[in-house]
Amino acid sequence: MFFGAVIVLFVWSVLHTAWPALHQFGFHLVTGKSWVPGTGPYGALPLIIDTLLTTLIALLIAVPVGLASALALLYLIPQRLRATSSALVELLAAVPSVVYGLWGLFYLIPWLNKTLDPFLAGITGSRWPFSGPQEGFSVLLAGIVLSIMILPTIVAISRDVISVVPTDLIEGGLSLGATRSQVLTKVVLPSARTGILGAIALGAGRALGETIAVAMVIGSNPQIPHSLFSTGATLASTIATEFGEATGSTGGALAALALMLMIITAAVNAGARLLTKRALASK
Repeated sequence: MFFGAVIVLFVWSVLHTAWPALHQFGFHLVTGKSWVPGTGPYGALPLIIDTLLTTLIALLIAVPVGLASALALLYLIPQRLRATSSALVELLAAVPSVVYGLWGLFYLIPWLNKTLDPFLAGITGSRWPFSGPQEGFSVLLAGIVLSIMILPTIVAISRDVISVVPTDLIEGGLSLGATRSQVLTKVVLPSARTGILGAIALGAGRALGETIAVAMVIGSNPQIPHSLFSTGATLASTIATEFGEATGSTGGALAALALMLMIITAAVNAGARLLTKRALASK
């Protein structure tokens, strides 16, 4: 009851702050393609696209790496190294966001400019999605930084849910002649899929709401990206960089961005719950 009241109060306060902008600009806040702080117009479509795109990139990188890491921590690496390896993974969760942003600025941008971006452009012949100028600051870089930030969450939760898979299932698969890789991919992961979906949902929520690290590496240019090399701006990074100097209608527009971000995050969580229920029903 208490938490429900807090959530209602929180949503109401954001909606109350955003209402003047919602009343003035209407649905154009969602569909508009131009965001000009201070004077308007205020169109959040580029910010929504960049938010979803950077989150998708982060998940595409972090989910397979995270699941492979969780399996390795439990079944593949020697017992004496597991505690140390788990501690190193969990240490990533304690690193402040600004440190990830600085790491992206001082290390990843030069690496992307010299190595990764030319390699990706060469694969596609400089066509979409790896087309256009290679400036370093990009939605691709933001997605890479986010993938490292959400990796500890996915690894830790996946490891915990995989660890409770009954050993009888694993031993039964091995006794039937399955290889270790077959047992891990066809027995262990399917048995833990509900918990893994929860881990992915929590990782997505972290990626959707990240501010400082993304603002430092994405370029802070609110535009619909023409490729993954384009600069951009997310909902959260725009709120973080502009709210301190917001006046008049800009403050309401930024509160509207916060409301949009809450709706997107709630939709992701609802989708994860639906998938979890379906996975439980299919067992």
